[in-house]
Amino acid sequence: MVIHQQGTRSIQQVEGMPVEGGSSSGSASAARHPKQKRKAHSLSIRRTNSTEERPLGMQRGDMLEGQDSKLPLSLRNNLLDLFGQIEREFENLYIENIELRREIDSLNERMTGDGQTIEGGDPTKGALKTKASHSTSQLSQKLKTTYKASTSKSLYTLHGKIGGPRNFSVATWELWGGDSWIVSSFKATTGSRALCQLLKEYMGHRDGIWDLSVTRTQPLVLGTASADHSALLWSIETGKCLLRYAGHAGSVNSIKFHPIEQMALTASGDQTAHIWRYMVQLPAPQPTPDVSAPCDDDQDSSDREEGEVDGEGPFEVPTVRVATATLKSHQGVVIAADWLVGGRQVVTASWDRAANLYEVETSELVHTLTGHDQELTHCCTHPTQRLVVTSSRDTTFRLWDFRDPSIHSVNVFQGHTDTVTSAVFTVVDNVVSGSDDRTVKVWDLKNMRSPIATIRTDSAVNRISVSTNQRIIALPHDNRQVRLFDMSGVRLARLPRSNRMGHRRMVCCTAWNEENQSCNLFTCGFDRQAIGWNINIPALLQEK
Repeated sequence: MVIHQQGTRSIQQVEGMPVEGGSSSGSASAARHPKQKRKAHSLSIRRTNSTEERPLGMQRGDMLEGQDSKLPLSLRNNLLDLFGQIEREFENLYIENIELRREIDSLNERMTGDGQTIEGGDPTKGALKTKASHSTSQLSQKLKTTYKASTSKSLYTLHGKIGGPRNFSVATWELWGGDSWIVSSFKATTGSRALCQLLKEYMGHRDGIWDLSVTRTQPLVLGTASADHSALLWSIETGKCLLRYAGHAGSVNSIKFHPIEQMALTASGDQTAHIWRYMVQLPAPQPTPDVSAPCDDDQDSSDREEGEVDGEGPFEVPTVRVATATLKSHQGVVIAADWLVGGRQVVTASWDRAANLYEVETSELVHTLTGHDQELTHCCTHPTQRLVVTSSRDTTFRLWDFRDPSIHSVNVFQGHTDTVTSAVFTVVDNVVSGSDDRTVKVWDLKNMRSPIATIRTDSAVNRISVSTNQRIIALPHDNRQVRLFDMSGVRLARLPRSNRMGHRRMVCCTAWNEENQSCNLFTCGFDRQAIGWNINIPALLQEK
């Protein structure tokens, strides 16, 4: 999703700290300094109350005495200042959300006394919802910026300290869907939905998963791209990890498969895109447990502890470390990449505000597509024509036409009020765009002056996907939900999310797989797992 960094300076800005790639400095916006700084007392960032006072006269040097570290004292003092600012940011958000919850409870009591109810109302129109979601969006955008640009292990360590359930509970509560209790307070009650069945969970990544994709050729496997600097290939039927790609030096932000050959294309925070070959052998399928549940809006949204996820990662799987081709003309984070029809060329999108078109065989840069005013967030190619659509933080998406070799036309489309997180083609002449402004718009390529349908939601929308045959849009949200709509904007279902199934953090991406009749929808999120679902599409459309 599109991303803003504010409130803290990047760890890479600390004087004297080595950084690989240096990609995050160009993407981060100006740091917002808190009004009051506090001196943190431990490098482990142990969660403490802000009311704890350290003994008078204690200086940083006294605090650091006896600690075994080879870092210079000045560098450690800088780190302490940074961590103190981070803790203060989380404390302010925590206090603000507690106050908002009290206001909501008070409002509920008042309306109940008057014989009214908030349930069934439109949460997107409430001032309290707007204020709370704004604070949550600020935090999630700031951390997503840091992760997608990450090329340093120190950021992974920082995530372990501030995001883990043991060391910093506020972050566990707030990160990637911390306002879900506000959403659930307003959730509407609807009738029965289509049957949605969770078939398989794919766990093994050590950090959040940004993107996922399914191969277009046999054998059908699932690919995932993660902030842990790796991409993994999975058996769809068994959930077993088959192969690991470890050639990137930064967060792997997207993965796409060649339309004909067994090749994958990955984009990374190390400012490169890699093309690499894979060979996998599928294991024997195993019986799938029945964990079906209706897509009902009354599902319990209680959270599970993050510690339940198996985050140890796959160690015994084959590993590919060398790319067949490395595409490295960008000057910033490469956020997405895709194959053009036929697979002879690829397009990459970067935070340097440009998209590049490359020849696969020679890795030669063919065209640089410029015009966006801010960082790009996504790129997508048409399945049958030489068309490319790029999305950006500048609230626009652009359509690039390469069908005529002598003329490369571009059209700019404005319809969103915030970052456009993704725009994708359908098999017919439509483009579907999603945004941080909590809307999804459906456009006709023949008349792009205004959208033909607008979907309004209660949370920012990440990387969307549209099913090929039935043209159903799957929307992944920051608030941990996944919703299904048709092309006319009619809501069809919401995937079940309870204390035993579904995502526990922000959902980053969805991908349809209609070649597989059982597992036909995949989702991934920052809870380090991908999930395979069976969507009963005939029943879903019948409910419509």
